[in-house]
Amino acid sequence: MNQTASFRRAQERVGKVPTGARIFQGIGALPDVFKDFAIKTFLLLYYNQVLGLPALHVSAVLFVALMIDAVTDPIVGSYSDRFRSRLGRRHPFMYASALPLGVSVFLLFTPPDIPADMAREPILIAWLLAFLVAARVSMTFFYVPWSALFAEFSDDYEERSVIVTYRFFFAWVGGIALSFSVYSWVFPASPEFPLGQLNPENYQTLALVLAICIPTAVLITTHFTRNQIPYLMQPEGEPTPFRFSSVIEDMRFALSNRDFLLLFGAVLTSSVVIGTNGAFEIYMRTYFWGMDTASLRWLALGFTGALLGFATVGLLQRTFDKKHLLVGCAILLILQGMLLVGLRFLDVLPANGSSTLLVLLVIDAIVKGYLGTVALVMFISMVADTLDVQELATGRRQEGVFNAAIAFSAKATSGFGLLIAGALLDLLILFPRGTTDATVANDVLIRLGITDGFLVPLANVVWMFLALKCSITREGHAEVRKQLDARRRLSSSPNPG
Repeated sequence: MNQTASFRRAQERVGKVPTGARIFQGIGALPDVFKDFAIKTFLLLYYNQVLGLPALHVSAVLFVALMIDAVTDPIVGSYSDRFRSRLGRRHPFMYASALPLGVSVFLLFTPPDIPADMAREPILIAWLLAFLVAARVSMTFFYVPWSALFAEFSDDYEERSVIVTYRFFFAWVGGIALSFSVYSWVFPASPEFPLGQLNPENYQTLALVLAICIPTAVLITTHFTRNQIPYLMQPEGEPTPFRFSSVIEDMRFALSNRDFLLLFGAVLTSSVVIGTNGAFEIYMRTYFWGMDTASLRWLALGFTGALLGFATVGLLQRTFDKKHLLVGCAILLILQGMLLVGLRFLDVLPANGSSTLLVLLVIDAIVKGYLGTVALVMFISMVADTLDVQELATGRRQEGVFNAAIAFSAKATSGFGLLIAGALLDLLILFPRGTTDATVANDVLIRLGITDGFLVPLANVVWMFLALKCSITREGHAEVRKQLDARRRLSSSPNPG
């Protein structure tokens, strides 16, 4: 065991983290939210229904891109943990990601018009793979260092959850604003395409919106958190050179932490469930619930559930341990996922297109937003707590590596999740491709409803079980912080010899 604290802040913070720092750090949630909204909601639909590629082929490309992430995430995390510059360990990577992100996301949704006499499908698949990988790797260079920052902002058990809450607040606000705007103005209905999300021309506009919004958010959060660099953890002593073998060593150390390993598995599993559900959402809303874009935009009111989550998460955390909140959210998410589809099969819901049904779908989105917000805040806050346990046991601060693993898990929403969704659409649900008039056979809709309304929600049981196994409690974390503070005081005292 390493008994020497090898990381220190250039300046010790007096009092709480300033509100401005919380706000600008929180804005950093927007780039990944914007990118994920586009990919999880529209990419499979666009390449499958609009461009006519098999859903399984599209989702397989998404899976390949995720596997590349599995390599790049820990490399960037390990490298940024060791990196030194006048801008600290994280900010140079964040600055460098802005332009590649904007360009790659734009090209992802603007594939070339392939002449009929050419091999259209292989060219489109190659285009999708190239720019999806470029977008994901660019996001890695931003998201992994940015995500590592919040654990360095504060050592306090409860303040960390507050900082995470700002992140999710901006994630929800930005996501809802983008969702409402996209459904209102990017995908308007037309006589030829009553469902605007099936109009190929609208995706050019979506690409332009993403190419502007994503780099702008990257530059805002990076520039306006520079004043916090002196308060962030920096390595002491001689620089440790980065080697690719170091990544393996860093991951070995990280995964030797039992609680982190459990959290990693729980976040990965929950991300797969979220990704599968997210991929089905646009199909469910378009074909099962028969919603046009004028109705879809009102689901943005699910943000009010997130607001309730932000307002109550502090009280809930003071009352319950974090892992117990996670388990409670998992149980309720299972029930919430099944309720409306079950009522539709029982034939007790209003007909599609009715205002009453729209109200029920909005309420469902609000409940889902609340439970998802509380669960995600607890997940990320618990990761920060495991970092303290890791430092006490090994003397290492591995924010980059820990958050690289969590970043990889989060990306599973549009990797594993979409792969599973694509396979289910093609092999189990037998959903036809190129269906741009929203007319689908009833037996297909039944299979879609059963899969999304029952099979997918039940998968939440897996991450609920893993979260329940975590050992970190409020009292245990307080003892860890006490020992770490004593160690740092001892290491900073003058040598009496």
